[in-house]
Amino acid sequence: MAQPLVSIVMLCWNRREDVDDVLGRIAEVEYPRLEVIVVDNASHDGTAEMVAERHPRARLLRMAENLGIAGYNAGFEAARGEYVVVLDDDSYPAPDALGRMVERFAADPKLGVVAFDVRNAASFQWRPGAAPAAPGAAVAYQMSFNGAGFGIRRVLFEQVGWYPAEFFLYWNEQDTAFRVLDAGYRIETHDDIIALHKFSPRNRASERAPFFYTRNAFWMVWKNYPLDLALTTTARLIHRCLYHALEQRSSVYLRAMWAAFRDGGCLRGKRKPVAREIVNGARVAFENAFAQFR
Repeated sequence: MAQPLVSIVMLCWNRREDVDDVLGRIAEVEYPRLEVIVVDNASHDGTAEMVAERHPRARLLRMAENLGIAGYNAGFEAARGEYVVVLDDDSYPAPDALGRMVERFAADPKLGVVAFDVRNAASFQWRPGAAPAAPGAAVAYQMSFNGAGFGIRRVLFEQVGWYPAEFFLYWNEQDTAFRVLDAGYRIETHDDIIALHKFSPRNRASERAPFFYTRNAFWMVWKNYPLDLALTTTARLIHRCLYHALEQRSSVYLRAMWAAFRDGGCLRGKRKPVAREIVNGARVAFENAFAQFR
């Protein structure tokens, strides 16, 4: 029986050298039926031109502007594989990861997402046998996954909806995880399915991360939480914004909160509360949104 097609979807923006390296690493993947889709978010550093010239086997989709994570959705829509593997522009799977992933999916029809064990590429050297022997320990019923490396059933992804385009950046994995779990599927990490990530130092001077993390926290709650939990969590988020604006002497949290309320109309028709037990079990780390300037 022929092995199912796997689609790798990568989003990039002005990361020419990293994308070149990652595509070279993907060429070493041992899985035989693979398509690679690179979505370029209107890079201006020659990333798209490099992909077209140096990696002609990859399917290149060029966006007219930087759409943030919504750019991924063009790749998901174009993917033909039974399973979609999502990568950052600086992450890549270990050579044996996709074969192991397909085996797990085939063995369990209610497994919706296989979250890769994402390792730091600077400190972890993959080699045959470096990962635990199959089947590998699984962390079952997780509440989210790392966007630097995971696989999902394409039909399920289409059913629950692609990434939330309105978010632009951050919390897209948790938003997707809520919908996957609510559809009756599980999320698992298997420690023998590895992705390598070229971690970048955090830019402490940038307000981009705290702004989008904070604004999108409100939107994620309003989209997914039952009404009473949405109201109480919104009150807590407002308190956090006020407290951390004073603590860190930064107005970014207040501006992000204002943007959430001002532009919340973009969620019209998108609210679909998930089961209460899913929210109660999630333990979403909202505090990470407010730790940027400490």
